[in-house]
Amino acid sequence: MPNSTVDLFVLEKDIKGEAKIPLIELANAVGEQQARDIYSRFLIKYFTEHIKAADKTGFWSTTIQEVKITNAQDIIVGKYEEVIVQFTLTPTNTNYLRNFTLYYDAVLHQVITHSIIVSINQDWQNGILNNENKTDIGIIKLDIPSGKIFPLHVQLEKGSSFKGFTKLFVLGTEHIKNGTDHLLFLIILLLPALLVVNGKYWGKFTSTKNGIFRVAKIVTAFTIGHSITLLLGALQWLKLPIQLVEVIIAISILISAVHVLIPIFPTKEMFIASFFGLIHGLAFASVLSNLHLEYSTLIISVFAFNMGIECMQLFIVLLIIPWLILLSKTKFYTIFRIIFGLISIVLSIAWVIERYSNEKNVIGSFTDTIPQNGFWYILILAIFSIIMYVLNLLGKNIVVNTNKKKYS
Repeated sequence: MPNSTVDLFVLEKDIKGEAKIPLIELANAVGEQQARDIYSRFLIKYFTEHIKAADKTGFWSTTIQEVKITNAQDIIVGKYEEVIVQFTLTPTNTNYLRNFTLYYDAVLHQVITHSIIVSINQDWQNGILNNENKTDIGIIKLDIPSGKIFPLHVQLEKGSSFKGFTKLFVLGTEHIKNGTDHLLFLIILLLPALLVVNGKYWGKFTSTKNGIFRVAKIVTAFTIGHSITLLLGALQWLKLPIQLVEVIIAISILISAVHVLIPIFPTKEMFIASFFGLIHGLAFASVLSNLHLEYSTLIISVFAFNMGIECMQLFIVLLIIPWLILLSKTKFYTIFRIIFGLISIVLSIAWVIERYSNEKNVIGSFTDTIPQNGFWYILILAIFSIIMYVLNLLGKNIVVNTNKKKYS
């Protein structure tokens, strides 16, 4: 069977932990009936006695928050039942929070072939966040020569708020860079922003000044929308099921993609961007709400994460707008806009189906590869735009020269 694992989450005043133990191994140590009775006082007392920490001043207090049984899967043994224990270790002196000894021998005190892999899953001050760069710090097992179980000494770097801030900022940039759906939504909102409305259809290019002004309004509205719900969601003041949020995001892309083909909300893109931005913000918030952060640290993290989102979003807009303006001045823009809109409709429908059913489909699997190749896709579109712009200029020059010869 797989060994036990212990993930530690270093906070400001204490350390939270999550132990994962194969049920069959726990049953070998305490008995099948005792191992399965997760609501019994026995298990609470058992884990309290076998999960401890201490420093120079003495032992810390151990609090068991929850014990539950879930299904897990391993490459070698396949599916198996796993006991998850969530606990908190609180020192009497927080000066020793990063320098302590972990005494953990659950199961191991009876099953001598067992071992426990201990990892730091979160240390905000050192930029370690929720499996992003999880660090293994040691293994607790029976020392065969001595026949003893030695505790694990944990000594962490001091860290700083700057490291935590920087990590959250980078996480925000990566969330946009790798968020294909958020990028697509932003791009398809920008596509018609450079055009005037001609009845029930999109007309020609407006002007560079008007186009940039519209783009600025759309991006600002989207930013305000998602910033509000990012803060509310991260603070747990507003919460929707993540599956529902993801489905609505896919629907927002579908609606905006139809708008790329025909103007269904002309001159109102700013309001649409702000409304759907509220939904996208809840998806952003899910990244932070899964972290174990105190209130003060969470506020800093929200600010840093949002700054990362905005900087990457602005970078992408600045990268796209120049070639988009060039392309929108040509006769090829209509074809490009229609093709891009149709592709976006297909992608968004595939995402709606995938997120509603929780089952992967071919199109959804393909979009998973886009973040790794997104730069090249944007570069290809930029080159395509320049070529189309040059061809358009050449076409105009040919017409002008032909007319000159005709009337000379």
